[in-house]
Amino acid sequence: MSLFGYIGQMWKYLQLNKDNIRNKNIIIGGDFNSNKIWDVWDRWWNHSDVFNELEELGLKSLYHLYYNEEQGKETIPTLYHRKNTEKHYHVDYILASKMFYDCLFKLEIGNLQKWLRLSDHMPIFVEIKNNKYEL
Repeated sequence: MSLFGYIGQMWKYLQLNKDNIRNKNIIIGGDFNSNKIWDVWDRWWNHSDVFNELEELGLKSLYHLYYNEEQGKETIPTLYHRKNTEKHYHVDYILASKMFYDCLFKLEIGNLQKWLRLSDHMPIFVEIKNNKYEL
């Protein structure tokens, strides 16, 4: 892993590609290995910085919109570190542009009992609909 770590690499990517992202219809999803709870106050490329940049580019976290929760205060974990149910965090995200988040119909995190045997990360299921067609 580089000096920047995963979230720092995302921040660096955003700095180099803002014009390719801004005002585009985009969905970004994956394991960010990051959460606001681990922000370091004097690092300018922490979790909050990356998510603020993404929001400035028009991308929002579908989980946070759907459940109306703040970054760092998530009530549903997406990771049970090394399948340990006592070490749970929210580190997986789906971010989308307005075209998609305005049509967000449903979002669910996979059930722990069903998915933990397969992975320490829970899947995120998203349903996006509009009046004309399902996306």
